Amino acid sequence: AVREPRAFLTTVTARLAINLAQSARVRRESYTGPWLPEPVDTSADPHLGAERAEALDLAVLFLLEKLNPVERAAYVLREAFDYPYQDIAEMLETSEANTRQLVSRARKRLSSDRRRPVSAAAHRRLMGVFLAAAQTGDLSVLENVLTEDVVSYSDGGGIRGASRIPVIGRLHVSKYLAAFAPRFWPEKSIHWVEANGSPAVLIQADGVAVALLALDVSERGVERIMWVMNPQKLAPYVAALNGGGTLSG
Repeated sequence: AVREPRAFLTTVTARLAINLAQSARVRRESYTGPWLPEPVDTSADPHLGAERAEALDLAVLFLLEKLNPVERAAYVLREAFDYPYQDIAEMLETSEANTRQLVSRARKRLSSDRRRPVSAAAHRRLMGVFLAAAQTGDLSVLENVLTEDVVSYSDGGGIRGASRIPVIGRLHVSKYLAAFAPRFWPEKSIHWVEANGSPAVLIQADGVAVALLALDVSERGVERIMWVMNPQKLAPYVAALNGGGTLSG
């Protein structure tokens, strides 16, 4: 019999997650265009968004993909769930010293790729300014809110039309947003929502979700623009919003 069912189940789950991450990485190598994490509706459970804010954040999940599956598992178990290093080592079938190195390496890689985020209120304010400028194609405002090395990622998964390469840099992203504004925004409805613990915007056409817009924001401005447009990723998120009655204009 299993002496500690909870520990056993956690270990099994961790190993399955690593295997799943390894197979998912192989699938993403043949994925059409940029890959973004699936959005999660955290509005129905404020505690989930508050307690797991960093681990659930879209930008963090995106950056976690740069880690190998074992590094990612060690980092999430430590940072999101506060497991002791010894317990993590047992789950991953490695030494405690190696586990500490895995977590340390993951922290360094993530911190080098991401600046300190701002408060939710500041995030929403800047997102409002960005959204208004993006809808009108206002180059001067866009250039003012975007960081010099901003990157725009559009995940359509080859199912829905989206840029198949990231757009990089303030000038290129500003011009890109201004160019597609007249074609994209007319006859779209905008809904402020919460995704992965942060403000986001759900964009619909005739009641059908066409994109979820999320931003990675720091004190410098908008660092990353993430357009989740793949219908297979949007469907579960929209279903959760509708189920919780949180979808509103």
